[in-house]
Amino acid sequence: MSKHANTSDAQALNDLPSRESLEAFWMPYTGNRYFKDNPLIVTSAQGCYLTTQEGNTIFDGLSGLWCCGMGHGRPEIVEAVSKGIQTLDFSPSFQVGNDLAFKAANKVKELTPDGLDYVFFTNSGSDAADTSLKMARAYWRMKGQGTKTLFIGRARGYHGVNYGGMSVGGIGANRKLYGQGIEADHLPHTCLEQNRFSKGLPEHGVELADRLEDLVALHDASNIAAVIVEPMSGSGGVVIPPKGYLNKLRAICDKHNILLIFDEVITGFGRTGHAFGADAFGVTPDIMTLAKGLTNGCIPMGAVVSSSEIYQTFMQNGGSEYNTEFPHGYTYSAHPVACAAALAAMEVFEEQKMAQKVAELSPYFEQQIHQLKGLKHVVDIRNFGLAGAIEIDSFGNEPTKRPFEIFRRCWDKGMFVRCGGNTIQLAPPFISTKAQVDELFNVLSDAIVATN
Repeated sequence: MSKHANTSDAQALNDLPSRESLEAFWMPYTGNRYFKDNPLIVTSAQGCYLTTQEGNTIFDGLSGLWCCGMGHGRPEIVEAVSKGIQTLDFSPSFQVGNDLAFKAANKVKELTPDGLDYVFFTNSGSDAADTSLKMARAYWRMKGQGTKTLFIGRARGYHGVNYGGMSVGGIGANRKLYGQGIEADHLPHTCLEQNRFSKGLPEHGVELADRLEDLVALHDASNIAAVIVEPMSGSGGVVIPPKGYLNKLRAICDKHNILLIFDEVITGFGRTGHAFGADAFGVTPDIMTLAKGLTNGCIPMGAVVSSSEIYQTFMQNGGSEYNTEFPHGYTYSAHPVACAAALAAMEVFEEQKMAQKVAELSPYFEQQIHQLKGLKHVVDIRNFGLAGAIEIDSFGNEPTKRPFEIFRRCWDKGMFVRCGGNTIQLAPPFISTKAQVDELFNVLSDAIVATN
């Protein structure tokens, strides 16, 4: 429930920004015209709550943007970042290394599944996705199979907003304005009519993995570099893989000598109740992308973790030892302050047993989210771990209208949920209590009922 700070309503209104003061910031993934007439401004955050400029507290039902699962303002991470920026504010990663980068890489290697041993740091999940694609194409070229350039993504998949990620992604609204991307085809999504209101992994649809065989027949394996999927998609509406689906994709990729890339930007670091989606589903990819939970969202950072086979292929084909084997990277790759944040975040993740917390709370979350079944407008509910989506019936030919209205109603009542396409998306912090989950769904239920 919203709480007001000890300021008068008049003073709070006077502190609100003017329309003119909001104009300069071109906001991402936002209806700028509506927002700047009806702004929602956050000024601080702690634990599971955001604080608005008016002094209201808002329960963070999305963990930021799927990234602050361990809660806001973790003192361990704050201290590490503060110390880090005082000690080493920047050091390049081209031809020079900083000590925290190697420590962070070794910690990522330790936490990720066996066989994923080499860590390339990026600035975000979008950068990590594009890096993984370049890595895959370059790998095949170094193997003497340079025709393997095509990528296979999946409908409703999300792999960031750079040109590579946009191309392998399967969300039409993210693609239609930008013209031709890179060479990619797509598997169908797994949101089937018979899977509606499934709890956890759906029973139906494993056969959809066989569509990869059809794409191999169409394009030929000699032209396909990699398949890239999220173990469980988030931004596309929490699309959960059917039982056995990812295992079948792995088997088909192995059969045809195609790399498998898991985008674990959302599923990495605990969201599924396991450390990684690969652990949750028992399938290890050749390449894994990470971000968000890597630093608990406090500093931008991403990573691409590859198999030894991929890394060693670059090393063996890099020419003279002083030559660059992988001509790719970013000014802020392995930024020392980001590495400090990542090390602290991973320590908290382990010591506080965050994945276990998710596993313990997930059954209750599942029970509560499925209580919304039967409400008007609710046409499907999907959940896994501490991730859930409620699919909302379209308002005429405006599928995003009702979710947007529900999001605003929830905010007004002290709850932050995400409207994404025709869904309301939820990803509460790992440290949430059952009482907070109850309040989240009480407010959400009222907001759905109140929406025309």
